[in-house]
Amino acid sequence: MSVWDSIVGQPRVVDQLRAVSSGDGRALAQSWLICGPPGSGRSHVARAFAAALESPDHGLSETPTRVTEQVLAGTHPDVTTLTTDKVTIGIDDVRSLIGTAEQTPSTAPWRIIIIEDVDRMLERTTNVLLKEIEEPSPRTIWLLCAPSAQDVLPTIRSRTRIVNLGVPDDADVAAYLERSCGADRATAARVARLAEGHIGIAALYARDAQALADRDELVVGVLGLARASQAVLLADSLIASAKAQAQADVDRQAERAQQEFRRVNGLGEDDRVPPSLRGMYNALTKKDELKRQATRRQRDVLDRALNSVASVYRDVAVLQNDAESSVGLVNVENRKAIVDLSVALRREQVIERLDRIAVARRRLIGNVNPQLVFEALFCELLPQR
Repeated sequence: MSVWDSIVGQPRVVDQLRAVSSGDGRALAQSWLICGPPGSGRSHVARAFAAALESPDHGLSETPTRVTEQVLAGTHPDVTTLTTDKVTIGIDDVRSLIGTAEQTPSTAPWRIIIIEDVDRMLERTTNVLLKEIEEPSPRTIWLLCAPSAQDVLPTIRSRTRIVNLGVPDDADVAAYLERSCGADRATAARVARLAEGHIGIAALYARDAQALADRDELVVGVLGLARASQAVLLADSLIASAKAQAQADVDRQAERAQQEFRRVNGLGEDDRVPPSLRGMYNALTKKDELKRQATRRQRDVLDRALNSVASVYRDVAVLQNDAESSVGLVNVENRKAIVDLSVALRREQVIERLDRIAVARRRLIGNVNPQLVFEALFCELLPQR
């Protein structure tokens, strides 16, 4: 299949970028800003676009070329991707990228730089990038990714060609899960609905039964809140689950990194690592680095939990406004409890609860203790007497 076949629910964007990558390279814009909400696949689109630009077949062949495979796997020498687990992208990382961007491509037509989450740059870091965006090297293309154009400084925004992604339809996400994850039709349809258009979360739920069960438990817990003691216990359960998920994810990633290191260096599973490579090998499982990654993963799990809680009150608002027939419910399995809640709450109270969830999200971003954030949130969601 072509490189574009794996892009979910973005037919207009695919048509646009396919035409650009197959056209005259002399008319190609060298700075792009790919925007889309979390889970819409903006980083995936950037990699597919890079593969189409670099591959001799423009990514259109049914059997991918070696160049396409390398770009999508992140191993092509002329395609560099900057990702970060940190809250912000560091200025030193950007300076290093600029040095790479000024080099002539070694094997492909273009030197391509992909920056995921460019919105995480501080203003002074963005200013370092600005000059390179204004006057890129002749054979360099920048692909920047952000949730929206408004999340990027105007000086960068005005010098890039903007591509806007939409939220994929549930049907498109479900079809993708059937193809890529081997999910049955019913499971794919359910997790696509629960993920609300977020491809990554949908894939997680399709592959990880425990993550899906944790979400179901959280929704039931929120709908059953009646006392402060329940709120505290629900927060405690959520934090414990988030820590366990994050640590398991980091452990799997470290194990994969070690296996890949051994493979690249021709070492068997039981072979001793030579002294000359031991420092690099041990750095893969450095305690401080793993702790930082686990903290980041935990934040992602908790952010996902906030989306699940918000979906409950979204459904309540849908029922209160008689919109179920047009937009449907996310938590169909909990419809009876949601109907009861829609009767118990006034519309302004639903809006207040959605505002409280937004406040909790900002507190998490501000590094407030997660336990306190969720205890406070769940207490604020208790029925008012």
